[in-house]
Amino acid sequence: MNEPVTVVLAGARGHGHWHLANLRRLTAAGLVRLVGVCELTPLADEELAGLGKPEQSPDLPALLERTGAEVAIVCTPIHTHAELGLAAAARGVHLLLEKPPTPSLAAFRQLTDGIQRAGTACQIGFQSLGSGAIEHIRQLVRDGVIGRVTGLGAAGAWVRDEAYWGRAPWGGLRRLDGRDVVDGVLTNPLAHAVATALRIAGADRAEDLAAIDLELYRVNAIDADDTSCARLRTADGTELVTAVTLCAERPGEPYVVVHGEAGRITFWYKEDRVRLERPGRDPVVTEHPRTDLLANLVAHLREGAELLVPPERTGGFMRLVEAVRTAPDPVALSPAHWHEERTAAGVRRVLRGIDRLTAEGAERLALYSELGAPWAAAPGRPRPT
Repeated sequence: MNEPVTVVLAGARGHGHWHLANLRRLTAAGLVRLVGVCELTPLADEELAGLGKPEQSPDLPALLERTGAEVAIVCTPIHTHAELGLAAAARGVHLLLEKPPTPSLAAFRQLTDGIQRAGTACQIGFQSLGSGAIEHIRQLVRDGVIGRVTGLGAAGAWVRDEAYWGRAPWGGLRRLDGRDVVDGVLTNPLAHAVATALRIAGADRAEDLAAIDLELYRVNAIDADDTSCARLRTADGTELVTAVTLCAERPGEPYVVVHGEAGRITFWYKEDRVRLERPGRDPVVTEHPRTDLLANLVAHLREGAELLVPPERTGGFMRLVEAVRTAPDPVALSPAHWHEERTAAGVRRVLRGIDRLTAEGAERLALYSELGAPWAAAPGRPRPT
C-alpha cells in the first residue's frame, strides 16, 4: 500500500479550519498525514484533535525543509500566495493553493513559471470544479438536449456583516502596503460563480477570453467591490454574465444557468444539484458526487490521476482578476439606496432590490446598468444621482 502523503498546512485559521476538518477526514482514510502547521500563533492541542502532533512554525520554507513534506496547502492572505507557492515549488513540494491563486496576472505567470521549472504539481482550490455535475452538464450540451447555447449566467446573493470585512488586515482591500490584494466579491467570496461558468463553457484558459466588461460597486466602507457584475465574451462569441453581491436582502444559494434555444440547465454549485428544464416537459433534477481536490492531488501523485484544477485551467478566471485589479475603484453607492440591519451576527448593509437584480442579470444576461438599477451606470457613462 502507498504511504500517506505528508502535508504542511499554511494558514490554519479562518478558512483554514475547513482544511483542518478535511485533513482529519483524509487522515482517517489513510490518504494523508499532517506533519506541519504554519501559523503566526501556534494551534492548541484541541484544534489539532485527530491530527497527531505536527511541527508548528511561522516560517513556511523552514518548516518544509525540516518536515520533508510532499504537499503544502497554502490558505494564507491572497497577496502571499505567489511568494509561498514559489517557496514550496523551489523545494520540490507540490501545492494545493487556495483561490484566487494570485491578485494579479503577472504574479500568476510568475508562479506558474516557477512551478513548471520545478516540475511540481499544483492544484488551485476551486472546490466547485471537482463536482461531477460539470461533466454531466457539458454532456447534456454536447448531446443537444437544450439546443444551441445562447449564453451562460451566474448569480450569487450573499449576506456579510461588518465583522466580515474586519476578519483580517487585508479584508475588503484592493491594495495593502503597496501590494495588490483584490479582495472583492467577484474575485474572492463568489469567485466560484465565474470559475464554474467558465469551466462549463469550456473557456477556462487565459486565451479563451476575448473581452471583459465590468461594473464594480460598494455599499460597505471598504476599498474593494461588494456588489458587481461582469460580462465575459469568449473567443467563440459566447457571453457569460455574472451578477453578485454580499449585500443581499436574503441569502441564497449561488448558481450558474446555461441558456439554450430549447431549454436551460441550472447548477447550484455548492449543492452539486442540477435542474434541466425544457418546454412541455417536467423538470429533471439530479444530484452529483464531488471529488475532493486534495484527494485528487494525492491520486495524481500516487496513481497519475489527472489534476482537476491545474493552474492553466484557471487562466480565464485570472483574466477577470486582472480586469478587476486594473479597473477604476468601485463606485460607492449613496445611502439613499441601502439601509443597515442589526442581526445577532452584527450590523450589515442591505442594498434594496439587489436580490432581484442578481437573478435578472443571470436570466437576461444583462449588467446592472442594462437592467435599469437606479444606482448603476456603464463605465464611461454618467451615473444616476
